Amino acid sequence: MTDEQYMRLAIIEAEKAYEKDEVPVGAILVIGEKIIARSHNQVELLNDSTAHAEILSLTTAYNALGSKYVPNATLYITLEPCLMCCGALHWSKIGRIVYGATDTKNGYKKYTGDSNPFHPKTIVESGVLENECAQLLKNFFKTKR
Repeated sequence: MTDEQYMRLAIIEAEKAYEKDEVPVGAILVIGEKIIARSHNQVELLNDSTAHAEILSLTTAYNALGSKYVPNATLYITLEPCLMCCGALHWSKIGRIVYGATDTKNGYKKYTGDSNPFHPKTIVESGVLENECAQLLKNFFKTKR
């Protein structure tokens, strides 16, 4: 599958969050061609400010693999990770992060600028299906204002 195909699956996860009145962020964690974890934000459901899609995907992957690191994995996430998720992804030693929309208010780049806050071997790619990912968030927040 291509990056776009995996990101479409992450968008489906984000839509699940939207339906539950959660900020619509979705994630898919893949190793090789196998999906290891699917998740979406569950902050409201779990009453837990750390229940972001990235964190939930990592936890699922660690449990499935019996490992605390995922150096061969790729995480597809619909929104640029926040600083908290950035730290968790750093410690996971994840191989690759692919995200859709940028997050100028809460994304990691707001705090780190051009420096790489992830593991030195982690590859980061952005802008995959960016418009689709961003539109879902815009629609969600439009209903909140």
